[in-house]
Amino acid sequence: MVRGLSLTLKYFFDPKVTINYPFEKGPLSPRFRGEHALRRYPTGEERCIACKLCEAVCPAQAITIEAEEREDGSRRTTRYDIDMTKCIYCGFCQEACPVDAIVEGPNFEFATETHEELLYDKEKLLENGDRWETEIAENLRSESLYR
Repeated sequence: MVRGLSLTLKYFFDPKVTINYPFEKGPLSPRFRGEHALRRYPTGEERCIACKLCEAVCPAQAITIEAEEREDGSRRTTRYDIDMTKCIYCGFCQEACPVDAIVEGPNFEFATETHEELLYDKEKLLENGDRWETEIAENLRSESLYR
């Protein structure tokens, strides 16, 4: 009985290992796979070259891309949709992208009230990329040795 009580008292005075989640957040790994984003070059031009590798490699078939050729011969997307209800956050799209256009950012709090809000279009993905660009770029830089 005394041994049990002493063990209880020992853990009672130890520092807490839990965090008060909505108000405190723990550290995220640079490899964390959260909400998707499309990145831009520093000039403001979108990075996606419409190679459709991410669409081909997606095991959940959550990505839909339509593209057209520009006057200068380069290809760009006219439509880039991700159905986040199908996505399994495997990261294959990010690994397949030759220009680091599609990435999975640090945001994991994107709960919605309707299904339609989880159907991301190109504008929403670019908006996510603009919002999280500094963190995404730093995470990609820190992981560059392993890619």
